[in-house]
Amino acid sequence: MKRNNWFVGSIVGFIIILLCCTTPLLVIMLGVFGLGAWTGYLDYILFPMLIIFLILAVVTYKKKNQTSTDEDCCS
Repeated sequence: MKRNNWFVGSIVGFIIILLCCTTPLLVIMLGVFGLGAWTGYLDYILFPMLIIFLILAVVTYKKKNQTSTDEDCCS
């Protein structure tokens, strides 16, 4: 079975963004580096990225299933 890099990348990105949204991990890291003033703008970036990674994961999963069924029927 061939590994789908887009699917794996989108799942990893989704998990990283989810961790940054639900935990104060990113806020603490920005504070450590002296960029704490940016924390007010995180919602404008993290929530759209969360949705984008989720859509990318669903699309690549559906595309992989569609191509795998097409290859199975023609073998």
